[in-house]
Amino acid sequence: MVEPLATAGATRHQQRIDDLCAASIRALSGQAGLHFRGRRLFRDDKALPPFAPHLSPKPALDDFSSFRGAADAMALRLRCADAQLHARLRPAEPMERMLFEMLEQFRVEALAPADMPGMAHNLRHRFEAWSMAFYNSGLTETAKGMLLYTVAQITRSRVTAQPVVEATEDAIEATRMSIVRSLGHDLAGLRRQRLDQAAYATHALSIAHLVAGMLAAYDLEQVAGADDSDTEPDDHPLDFNLWMDFDGEDGDEGFTTASSGNSRTLAESGGVYRVFSDAFDTELEAASLVRATMLRENRERLDRLIERQGLSVARLARELNAVLATPVRDGWLHGQEEGHIDGRQLSQLITSPSERRLFRIEQHAPVCDSAVSFLIDCSGSMREHIESVAILVDVMARALDQIGVVTEVLGFTTNAWNGGRAQKAWRRAGRPPHPGRLNEVAHLVFKDSDTPWRRARPAMGALLKSDLFREGVDGEAVSWAAQRLVQRHDGRRLLLVVSDGSPTDGATALANDAHYLDHHLCQVVAELQSQGEVEVYGIGVGLDLSPYYRHNRALDLSHSVTQAVLREIVALIAAGTRRPASQAATGP
Repeated sequence: MVEPLATAGATRHQQRIDDLCAASIRALSGQAGLHFRGRRLFRDDKALPPFAPHLSPKPALDDFSSFRGAADAMALRLRCADAQLHARLRPAEPMERMLFEMLEQFRVEALAPADMPGMAHNLRHRFEAWSMAFYNSGLTETAKGMLLYTVAQITRSRVTAQPVVEATEDAIEATRMSIVRSLGHDLAGLRRQRLDQAAYATHALSIAHLVAGMLAAYDLEQVAGADDSDTEPDDHPLDFNLWMDFDGEDGDEGFTTASSGNSRTLAESGGVYRVFSDAFDTELEAASLVRATMLRENRERLDRLIERQGLSVARLARELNAVLATPVRDGWLHGQEEGHIDGRQLSQLITSPSERRLFRIEQHAPVCDSAVSFLIDCSGSMREHIESVAILVDVMARALDQIGVVTEVLGFTTNAWNGGRAQKAWRRAGRPPHPGRLNEVAHLVFKDSDTPWRRARPAMGALLKSDLFREGVDGEAVSWAAQRLVQRHDGRRLLLVVSDGSPTDGATALANDAHYLDHHLCQVVAELQSQGEVEVYGIGVGLDLSPYYRHNRALDLSHSVTQAVLREIVALIAAGTRRPASQAATGP
């Protein structure tokens, strides 16, 4: 395990960086109340939109210079853009809207003050880092992905008067030549009108409309080609880090969508996921990592939090019973006026000719023959949600226990930041290419399936131990939790994954590519769905997990857990219940 002081030091260092960048944004924009939570910008308690694809929080881009570039870009957006004018002009169609947002962001980045050369450098560094992550993910191997990448390169180059990313200049040349004639007039207009937001928007809207039309044409070609070919149409490129919630500032209930994409490294290895070394992996009882006195204090604190919320466990138990219970034959009910003739009552036809209660009917009792496992993402960004998640899981486990459903509460994290001993072993081996996972995974058991909630109650206090939270390797954790469920013989086996982000491990992303871990997560979930033995549900904490989980629900836990939040989880399970697991789709 990593020494506690090292973990605390890394956390303090990360928090200091976030605080410094937030202070810079407040100074440059002149707006108060701005701060970062999990590398997402907030104004007071309201999350602001990412503004553009290259500013969306992403583990592979989290070096200091790149993050500072994103912070500077956000400051310029708040300082140089009229938000109300922009809201009136932006299109409603999702792809056009994404492109329009991106072009507006390029405009404000072109307005970086000339007397701040460091800012220009940071902005350029961020864009280049995002560009290379996008390119190396394999998304540009499709026509749609290459078109979007090329549009991003040439429009930013034109607006800012900076060259395209040199490393990919040759790769985009053919696409650039094929579209420049259509976009030429508006491309020139972007540079000329960069100081006038309204005039600039005219050209930005035109480009967004034209490019969206090109993408739609690709889709039509694929549909037509699918009729004459065995090749499956390529619908993945629209799942990558371009689909985001741009409405955060408008007060709607939208959630940011988890970023996902194809891993070139995983594809080149035939889809075989690799682990460089599992010698340092652990599976531990979470309670064993907490001092007895601290565990008791955490349990008392959790009890106070739950009491303060005023949640009705009995009501939740009834709602869960209605969803999970199935009728099971429980003998016969005799003395009925209709149903099956009861041979034992036939003599009454002679002794009491008027007697009509000569029948019997089958009696059924609702039984919850199910096992539910909660798998909690214990990555660093979940620290801010730790209390809400602990309340949610503890109350759900208690309610399920009351109706006879077997429950497990599991967690996953890593034993180190940025690789630890596994990465050091890789370095000693000469840094072979494509090493696969490069961190020490830690699988945690807060409550096992053989322990009733009442006996496991003290151990659940370990959910509030924040220094367990580091990085997350989701795919392996989902596979591990599912295997524990498969070993049981219950009628239904449900796995509820609680997470606030995409799989995250800096060492693995740098040594392979940015999408190595989330591509593997998609593989694992798709395989589980096709097997049908375990129903997998994604519960996003302020995040839409639809790129990974077919059955998913995003929850707003910013104001802790309410009865309405619990009903959303019941509704999610009910939606999965209406569709048998054997009919589930084979992909997330």
